[in-house]
Amino acid sequence: MASPLSRIFVLTGAGISAESGLGTFRDRGGIWDRFDPLRLATPEAFAADPDTVLDFYNWRRRNALAAEPNPAHRALARAEARLAAAGGELFLCTQNVDDLHERGGARGVVHMHGELLRARCTQCAHTFACRDDIARTDPCPRCARIGLRPDIVWFGEMPMHLEAIDAALARADLFVAVGTSGSVYPAAGYVAQARRLGIRTCEVNLEPSDNAALFDERRYGPAGEIVPAFLAAHGLG
Repeated sequence: MASPLSRIFVLTGAGISAESGLGTFRDRGGIWDRFDPLRLATPEAFAADPDTVLDFYNWRRRNALAAEPNPAHRALARAEARLAAAGGELFLCTQNVDDLHERGGARGVVHMHGELLRARCTQCAHTFACRDDIARTDPCPRCARIGLRPDIVWFGEMPMHLEAIDAALARADLFVAVGTSGSVYPAAGYVAQARRLGIRTCEVNLEPSDNAALFDERRYGPAGEIVPAFLAAHGLG
């Protein structure tokens, strides 16, 4: 029999991986403050200069592989397991493209912006696990044609798994956003969607996000400290 707080929807952003050494995107000094996203993270940029785009994502993939999960990733994995054992659910939706949630022990991670450790063929749409650098001349393992790209959602493309995300949010009794900027849609709209559904909302962040005023509860500080403490307060530590 599940507890009264049995279905938690957790949305994570770059802030949860910052303590693992991976840069955030929209903060001062973040990735998009140092690199132009229009030259590196759009279908048009890839068509115009695939080598530069692939080099950028090869660098990011190597950084992600060198990083290690931090206490926030591990705490969410423990909470996921405890809720599942009690008949409940922790639905873990991430905007991050690294695999730190999985390496931290999480089992059911939904990557709405894709994954660095997967590649996609632009010719046949086949996707596959890929931990190595991608070169413009690499053939697809299925169709053998040239044209591999990271399996990442670029600007101007539709996020992944939106139907599953909407369904999970509709059945939740708590919505928690961890380390998100509150400025990237559709993810930034989930707190308003949760409020319309009558779901309690909480922001866990280093500092207030762009949409912090929409949350019922707000807790600020390093993710590695605040996330485990927040979950422990709900009996999921």
